[in-house]
Amino acid sequence: MLLDHQVFFVKEQAGLLKAADVYDIFDPNTNEQIGVAREELSTIVMLARWVINKKLMPTTAVIYEEDGTTPVFSIHKPVTLFRSRVNVLDGEGQTIGYFKSKLLSVGGGFLVYDKNDKEVAEVKGKWTGWEFKFVTPEGHEMGQVTKKWAGLGKALFTSADNYVVSISEDLADQPLAKMLLLAATLAIDMVYYEGRG
Repeated sequence: MLLDHQVFFVKEQAGLLKAADVYDIFDPNTNEQIGVAREELSTIVMLARWVINKKLMPTTAVIYEEDGTTPVFSIHKPVTLFRSRVNVLDGEGQTIGYFKSKLLSVGGGFLVYDKNDKEVAEVKGKWTGWEFKFVTPEGHEMGQVTKKWAGLGKALFTSADNYVVSISEDLADQPLAKMLLLAATLAIDMVYYEGRG
């Protein structure tokens, strides 16, 4: 099961001309695929992405178990002009939380909330360093994301990114926290930092 793990290798599938992103999720210790995340867009949105900036468009990504058919959770971002809000739903379609970009952030971080509007973490990172940490309001580190380069040739000709997500051991039996942190990782790439080098 995807949420039985503490460390995840998230690999974006490369493609020069693609309208929707797909990510394979692996156990970095065994190299076994344990999940897949797919953007699932309407035809209108897919066509509009060729002429309108992707960051302004709505998006939905569904994260599945490795079989590619059993949904674990999903993320949804409506049309956004300024401050992005990304909703996170469990496999049954129930809201478990959401993210909001920080209003006046130089570093580009965002805040993670549970379904009761309680802030549970802040995602802090650097635009150039591709190192992100999930930190509670009390300062406890819940996990981190590190970007892994796929090689110079691949990096030059595609926008594919690879990430290692490490979740704190004290969250081992908290699947909702893991869903929010994995969703935040995908939001980092699909919503907040897509197209930034």
